[in-house]
Amino acid sequence: MSRRAAFVVFLVLAAFHTWPLASAPWRLSLNHNADAELNAWMLSWIAHTLPRDPVHLFDGNIFAPEPHTLAYTDPLIVPAVAAAPAWWLTGSPVLAFNVSLLIGLALTGWAAWLCAWRWTGSAGAALVAGSLAAFNPHLLTRLPHTAASWMWTMPLSLYLADRLAATSSRRTAIGLALTIAATIATSIYTLAFVGTLCGLVVAIAIVQRQWRGALRVIAASAAGLAMAAPVLVPYVQFARTGVSRPLESVAQFSATLAGYLHSPSLVHAGWSAAFFDRDVSVFFAGVTAIALALVGLACWRGEAHGRRRWLLVIAAVTGVVLSLGPTTPVYGVLYDWILPLRGLRAAARFGYLYLLAVALAASCGLAWLLDRVRSPRRRAAIVAAALALVTIEAWSAPILTRPFDGVPPIYRHVRDAPGRVLLVEVPFWPPEAFFENGEYVINATAHWRPLANGYSGFLPQSYRDRAPFYWYFPEARALDRLAVDGVTHVMIHIERWPPHERPALERALREQTRLSLVATDTQGHRLYRVN
Repeated sequence: MSRRAAFVVFLVLAAFHTWPLASAPWRLSLNHNADAELNAWMLSWIAHTLPRDPVHLFDGNIFAPEPHTLAYTDPLIVPAVAAAPAWWLTGSPVLAFNVSLLIGLALTGWAAWLCAWRWTGSAGAALVAGSLAAFNPHLLTRLPHTAASWMWTMPLSLYLADRLAATSSRRTAIGLALTIAATIATSIYTLAFVGTLCGLVVAIAIVQRQWRGALRVIAASAAGLAMAAPVLVPYVQFARTGVSRPLESVAQFSATLAGYLHSPSLVHAGWSAAFFDRDVSVFFAGVTAIALALVGLACWRGEAHGRRRWLLVIAAVTGVVLSLGPTTPVYGVLYDWILPLRGLRAAARFGYLYLLAVALAASCGLAWLLDRVRSPRRRAAIVAAALALVTIEAWSAPILTRPFDGVPPIYRHVRDAPGRVLLVEVPFWPPEAFFENGEYVINATAHWRPLANGYSGFLPQSYRDRAPFYWYFPEARALDRLAVDGVTHVMIHIERWPPHERPALERALREQTRLSLVATDTQGHRLYRVN
């Protein structure tokens, strides 16, 4: 099987597992989730700003006038570049998001396929590894998170680091450095996972007294960090402000051991529901995957295979332990000693290390079984059966979608407004409900003017200061605050007020004199200019 053919297979599987998104990627969306709206805005912002003003790429137009708002979450630069043509041609944030989602999942499967193929020599068995690595319960429940679909750098960095530790190769070293740089430009979380894998490779090399191999991996990793320094700088500056995730918050987003027996797939949803605690704890790899992985770990032979066996076992155990967060003392110790770990909130995501290790071990088990079958037809049948089984076990489609008819045309008036613009959208949600701003964030892709509202992985103090005033719009205290903040325009979403409160809102808007109506539409939007 060629590399192109393998990628096509995973692209088809991506469409299958995310159905019906691929049937109308320009119209169907995951906008029922604020994270999807945020990620759609980020992909669009990067595609819009990178070719125009790369120096201010991290100065997103949300939470205005806060700087470096892109650094409030993962950078997503690589996924945005991949989806940029969709944005440039259509201006649709939803299409850009869906294109990035499908490409990312397919690349993740393909990278795991490449690693398994090189390790086992069986392209067919590697298909199972790719399917398990890209289409598992953890990633399929995190479709609104673009970074979750772009995990391809993990299996690729594992393959390159393992190879570089064993043999000196300039091409492999460059490949590892570029992969780590691409990881940094995609996700800080994924960088932590890749760093863990490379650290395990180095540790095993040191135990085996392969000092030069360990140094080669360290040098290539350092080169990757240096290459991505422009992306890391805003995060370092943000960290210097004292922002960190307290262990109490990390505990809320940690996995549980029961979660490793839970899956939302149609096959396992019934029996595994008893092990479900929280939606962050979904890591059941599947019966087929676990059985093949056990065969692979038990029957894998050879010096290189022995090293990789230990690498996968240790990676799986490390992923499980770290995903439990402060439940074990290990995470607390690392939290105190490794400063970057203080910026990560969702410790549960380390569980993907376990799923990736199972995926690669499963391909080794299947390859061992295929070596004992002489008939090419039987081998093909076994591969097809194994691929079908892991696909059926993981399938949870059709996924929930929401129609997207585009950003309301009224936002063109914001885009075309002369002079300086600072927009506030109301209702202006309190801090505990600021995810409701997701709609405002994705609508900002139609004008790119500064927006006081916002939603991301971090909530700045300026938003907390404004919320107690703007929540009471259009009372006098809210209108007074508009002048303090230098707001020039207000977008009112009347449809988001309770029906019984709308008459009072309409009356208050007619009586006030500080706002001038600019435009209105049939969807309940009203745009006012601050006098």
